[in-house]
Amino acid sequence: MTAYYNEIDPYAAQWLRNLIAAGHIAPGDVDERSIVDVRPDDLRSYDQCHFFAGIGGWSYALRLAGWPDELHVWTGSCPCQPLSRTGHRKGHADERHLWPAFYRLIAECRPTVVFGEQVTGPDGREWAAGVRADLEATDYACGIADLPAASVRAPHNRPRLYWVAHANGTRRSARDAIAAEMGHWRSAEPSSDRSVWDDFEAHEGDDGSIRRVGAGVLAVAHGVSARMGKLRAYGNAIVPQVAAEFIRASGTY
Repeated sequence: MTAYYNEIDPYAAQWLRNLIAAGHIAPGDVDERSIVDVRPDDLRSYDQCHFFAGIGGWSYALRLAGWPDELHVWTGSCPCQPLSRTGHRKGHADERHLWPAFYRLIAECRPTVVFGEQVTGPDGREWAAGVRADLEATDYACGIADLPAASVRAPHNRPRLYWVAHANGTRRSARDAIAAEMGHWRSAEPSSDRSVWDDFEAHEGDDGSIRRVGAGVLAVAHGVSARMGKLRAYGNAIVPQVAAEFIRASGTY
């Protein structure tokens, strides 16, 4: 088997198995244990390891970026609930603050490349600073970029911190490559005078926030079969197209 997927939510875990069976993400095994129960020996036979795997967004993003399924890589989008504005924001005191468990496995197994993602904002940046400090203390080169979904012309914002770590500190260019590529994106001319938002209508929420949705489409998923499970899965997912651009920009393969 090529890939290992660690996902504690049974609903998302079954989704992963369905996506594997359909050939949409790298073939592999799905482990529903908590990451705190995973040991290094459980992982040694896999080319890819995806933690907090959700619905397989990182595996799909790697394929979009042209990364072969058999090329060694780890990914992990640690739970955002301890940091999210919609949660209790307990930070490091939250039992879902699972970076220490993820970092333990990274430090012991020494994967060549690790990609991850986290929410933005002051709490997310504080979290990312700690991640960088931990990784660089164990001789990883680390780069981080703050990217919204709109950076790939998606019709919504969803800003996230994307990070990459390369083992042995030999690829300090990972940070420089990302910075250079981000500068290129910022300076690039728009591909069209037409806005990505042209086909979307603005709807004001009860809290004064503005959502943009397709013309004639309700702002909530009324009538969608099993909508709560789908919305939960989508809400915890990365935007694979943004992750793919970050992978390409990182200069890691």
